Amino acid sequence: MSNTDRSKQSIVILTGAGISKESGLDTFRDADGIWSKVRLEDVATPEGFERNPRMVQDFYNSRRHQLAESDILPNAGHEALARLEKEWPGDVLIVTQNIDNLHERAGSRNVLHMHGELLKVRCGRCSNQFQWVTDLHVEEACPACGETDGMRPHVVWFGEMPLEMDRIYATLERCALFMSIGTSGNVYPAAGFVSHVRQCADAHTIELNLEPSEGATFFAQALYGPATEVVPTYVEKILDAGW
Repeated sequence: MSNTDRSKQSIVILTGAGISKESGLDTFRDADGIWSKVRLEDVATPEGFERNPRMVQDFYNSRRHQLAESDILPNAGHEALARLEKEWPGDVLIVTQNIDNLHERAGSRNVLHMHGELLKVRCGRCSNQFQWVTDLHVEEACPACGETDGMRPHVVWFGEMPLEMDRIYATLERCALFMSIGTSGNVYPAAGFVSHVRQCADAHTIELNLEPSEGATFFAQALYGPATEVVPTYVEKILDAGW
């Protein structure tokens, strides 16, 4: 790819829990991950919230506390993607499955949280969203409508539709490069993005992961190793010579 083409080349990057693990945040599906300690049916489904809202609020309050700890910082993988967005002349969109704010703290601005955001809550009665950095309690009144018992984490649970899917698919269909970083490849619809790109866009596809994902064979290229190593290496290559 020549330098004259770059301003027309858009990049879409899918990120999963693997990129935040090296910052100290727990993954979900590893042997010692979150789902080995708590049942997803209890804390990550609408039914679980209906059965025991206090348990669900306590779970996300705990995760919110962890994100605020002083040693939880963006790592070299996050920083490399922020650099790519800043220096690449075309569009760069990060579509993240993560609910943390490490991409933004690293400097990325064009970030789409398809599974919601830990530092936001929303009202189930009026649908308004709010920035929220403290504990959320079951009895919390909505700042907009004043109703109680309706506030919940702004997180997409199992059985709910991920956010901004129309925008995501439209961007995938016109991208020139699709990168998947730190994902397991078994959570849909994100796991199907690479197939969608292959069908609808003339794009290069690459997986950057600690190990091959379940969808590894769908990618044209792969780099395996810690995100703090493979992501900066590949970003350097893109900025220097393309892909």
